[in-house]
Amino acid sequence: MSSINYDLNKIKAFVFDVDGVLSCDVIPLHPNGDPMRTVNIKDGYALQLAVKKGYQVAIITGGYTEAVKIRFSRLGITHIYMKSAIKLHDYYDFLNKTGLKPEEVMYAGDDIPDYEVMKLVGLPVAPADAAPEIKRIAKYISHKNGGQGIARDVIEQTMKAQGVWMGDEAFGW
Repeated sequence: MSSINYDLNKIKAFVFDVDGVLSCDVIPLHPNGDPMRTVNIKDGYALQLAVKKGYQVAIITGGYTEAVKIRFSRLGITHIYMKSAIKLHDYYDFLNKTGLKPEEVMYAGDDIPDYEVMKLVGLPVAPADAAPEIKRIAKYISHKNGGQGIARDVIEQTMKAQGVWMGDEAFGW
């Protein structure tokens, strides 16, 4: 049974911010000044499984490092928006490319740049350590902090609610 107060049968897409959601909100810096991010392996498993099961999955982030692009494209994600100055523009592009309706989209964000998109999607989600403004508009606040498995949390609950979590595709990468 899900702890998310939303009809998860409506969800056809998962959209995630990176910094503070798929990675921790503390980022080590490489000696050359580039930010280095951590990723949660269970998030990665859930993301690639969602792609295999036919869900639309997108990344919308204000940051840019080649490693982030490589990581998520290797998981099968094709909708990767980086250097997203105004995330609303990329969200609308995603909807136009996929034909999805807002009520079919779950978006996980943690800070002010995510606010506008989260106000429009069917299921706005926040990690436990999100900014207060984001928590106020989230329909679900995960028990996980950013970078600690929030994607796994929401994808697993959604796929279980839809009866597709433990299919044949679940047993491999």
